[in-house]
Amino acid sequence: MAFTSFLGRLLFVSLFVLSAYQEFNEFGVDGGPAAKSLKPKYDVFSKHVATQTGIQFPHVDMKHLILGAVILKSLGSLLFVFDSTFGAVILLLHQAIATPILYDFYNYEADKKEFNQLFVKFTQGLALLGALLYFIGMKNSLPRRSSKKKATKAKTN
Repeated sequence: MAFTSFLGRLLFVSLFVLSAYQEFNEFGVDGGPAAKSLKPKYDVFSKHVATQTGIQFPHVDMKHLILGAVILKSLGSLLFVFDSTFGAVILLLHQAIATPILYDFYNYEADKKEFNQLFVKFTQGLALLGALLYFIGMKNSLPRRSSKKKATKAKTN
């Protein structure tokens, strides 16, 4: 059972590890293609949040956001593989921040092709979010094993 659990966690984080590896290889001096595709989505998202809530996002260089995402994915994956709740929380934080920004289906009309593609990816991101929440919940609900030493019985003659 322990090996199956480890293998499941390893397969789960392979998505995050491969994504982080690709972003790291393409990073370059400007953040690579990930930064170029994130810039307009981040601008639209920050304007949308500012109009709805009045909260202004500070100016952030996209290469710093991409680097932060690579670090979150890498560190979270490493910890998650070794059964760490903190690793799951790090991946959960990444998914909660990245999913609504990257998959902005809400900026398109429902009859557009982009709407359907982004909506599918958004729901897949929500599924990953749900799996991480499930892992954290199960981890916290299982009773901890206590290291009870067996009481030594006194010998009777």
